[in-house]
Amino acid sequence: MARAFANISFTPDVQAVQTEMGSRAAYRTAETGEAETVLLSDFEQAFIAERDSFYQATVSQSGWPYVQHRGGPLGFLKVLDEQTIGYADFSGNRQYLSVGNLRGDDRVSLILMDYPGRQRLKIWGRARVVDARSEPALLAKLELPDSRAPVERGILIRVEAFDWNCPKYITPRYSQNQIEALLAQARRQSVAADKTIPSALGSGVLPLTISGIRQLTPRIRGYELRHADGEPLPSYRAGAHIRVPIVLPDGSITGRTYSLTDVPDEPDCYHIAVLRVDDGEGGSSALQDGWQLGTRINVDAPHNYFPLHDDQRPALLIAGGIGITPLKAMAETLAARGAEFQLHYSGRAPQEMAFVGDLRRHFFEQGRFYFSRAQNPTRLDVSALLGSVSADTVIYVCGPTSLIASVRQTARRLGIADQRVQFESFV
Repeated sequence: MARAFANISFTPDVQAVQTEMGSRAAYRTAETGEAETVLLSDFEQAFIAERDSFYQATVSQSGWPYVQHRGGPLGFLKVLDEQTIGYADFSGNRQYLSVGNLRGDDRVSLILMDYPGRQRLKIWGRARVVDARSEPALLAKLELPDSRAPVERGILIRVEAFDWNCPKYITPRYSQNQIEALLAQARRQSVAADKTIPSALGSGVLPLTISGIRQLTPRIRGYELRHADGEPLPSYRAGAHIRVPIVLPDGSITGRTYSLTDVPDEPDCYHIAVLRVDDGEGGSSALQDGWQLGTRINVDAPHNYFPLHDDQRPALLIAGGIGITPLKAMAETLAARGAEFQLHYSGRAPQEMAFVGDLRRHFFEQGRFYFSRAQNPTRLDVSALLGSVSADTVIYVCGPTSLIASVRQTARRLGIADQRVQFESFV
């Protein structure tokens, strides 16, 4: 949580209620330290660019807040730089409540929602009206090229603070395009279900039922697996995996290994995340097309060939793409221990990276995120990263073979012992 957000939001009255409710101590640290420069990272910028609506609050002369819903095509709320966002203001019901309020008080507060992903970004800023007569070039940056609606003005907002909310109590909702994509997926699953499939796949001793399915990204789907008879599940440690059975399109059965992404003390369910690779060997696409709520599988108990160390040595976690799955569990374990660690997570863009929103919220201090195909690309510098770790840091890397090779080769060049570099490849 950033200091700028705390300084704006935690007024004396808010602090008094926090004290009464027992949360004051937890939030006090957010108000200390040096003042930071508030900058929208690539993650926030990508999130803003993908919204087709938001809620905006202004303050009237009488002190009453006014909340307005703003909608438009994807990307109508534009990011002009790391501190500035804005949008074209079209002709509406001609009440001009928001515009009038801004004439007396330039403070605004925005809430941006991602209902399917259960994410919520809050932004505080100071807004000003952009006039076509005095600033035509600036207004042109806010206009939408394909829109025929008349633009009356532009609203430019300088961001002074922002904060992410947890997903609790956000009800998933879907747009028409998203629903059509889900229906197409359901039709594929129906075709797969019509084929002759055993009542329970696999020959392992642990019977599991698919009890939950969540679309984490357009290509990554999360699965919740519970004991088919309601019994406790075998425990495991961070880095563990299970091998699951999958029916391929030709009717043959194969197996794939997936890391367990959460580490509860007494697990009542297992969680895995599956990246769909349509041009691969067919296992991941067959799994996503075939697994449905209630699907039964038999597996062996979790195995762990990528274990996390037990002592208090620092850890460096490096993930590429779907390789985040075992490292997410490791980060959660290290945080619970109070151990020192860093998490570096690299991918193409935030919308393609599983768990990125949750990881940014939970590991704001320890996490660093890199987006190679974002509007402002950022890339992981392996040499600089390994060159800065302490002599007792244990390094864990999981992801594409190229990333693992880069980390291992760089570590050897820097004189880091092989036993300090633990890796698991996802191919």
